[in-house]
Amino acid sequence: MSEESPSRQFTSATDGRTLCFAEWGDPDGFPVMSIHGTPGGRLNRHPDESTYTGAGARWITYDRPGYGESSRHPGRAVVDCVADVRAILDHLGLDRVAVTGASGGGPHCLAVAALLPDRVVRARCVVGVAPYGLDDLDFFEGMDPLNVREFGWALEGGDRHVVETERELREMGERVAKDPSKLLGDDWSLDDADRAVMARPDFGAVITESTADLVRGGVWGWIDDDLAFTGPWGFDLAHVTVPVEVRYGAHDVLVPAAHGAWLGRNVPGASVVIEHDQGHMGDPDDARDLARWLVTGSYNS
Repeated sequence: MSEESPSRQFTSATDGRTLCFAEWGDPDGFPVMSIHGTPGGRLNRHPDESTYTGAGARWITYDRPGYGESSRHPGRAVVDCVADVRAILDHLGLDRVAVTGASGGGPHCLAVAALLPDRVVRARCVVGVAPYGLDDLDFFEGMDPLNVREFGWALEGGDRHVVETERELREMGERVAKDPSKLLGDDWSLDDADRAVMARPDFGAVITESTADLVRGGVWGWIDDDLAFTGPWGFDLAHVTVPVEVRYGAHDVLVPAAHGAWLGRNVPGASVVIEHDQGHMGDPDDARDLARWLVTGSYNS
């Protein structure tokens, strides 16, 4: 294991697995645990670190098991992230934090909020995935056919899921190496707002760096995420007692707006923000205000 840096630090999970994490922003700021999407890793963040510094945030990210340099945890459920987050917080000596998670990080964020109420002061779930198999939600309605196909592989299980996801990861790496704005390729029916974010040079630099790390880490984090989302999450949303903001884009085709609406109805006491002119990625220029809410609980500070 080579020398550590702020963007590459290590600790151990309770079962001995390696956890790799990173810190950004103000080292003396209020800690915010940010949980990445699917696929993703600790290097996914806003490209301008002053976004976090200006909000007074000590921004912490980590590789979920099987991503980047965190050891795989086969058969993990969404709830299993809670022990890993606790291990990182213990390692850093942090007693009180805010937590946020986007897309595939949304369910994991809610698990942390539900099961660490003594440490989490507030939480934000952004374009989060809702549970699969609900009677009152069509999981796939409004979802891009290519994302429906990916979840289909997970539901089918077996070797095909692995083979197809390995191909997807390889092709993603090849596209991004040539043009980071092609992270998702041209066949996805993304909203123009999402395409505009990926075309920004500053985000292109982060996409290039994070995708290279994703490819080096291999496919198992992605595989295990898909299986975790389509299986039992292992916790009850009704147990969330901390303040939660549920935020989602009206034009999202990766995690359709109906998922955010369902979470907004079912996370106790949640405040709901619908971004009517956005898709999956939101407006990067709002990032400092969003980080400030996590730090202070107010948009007016």
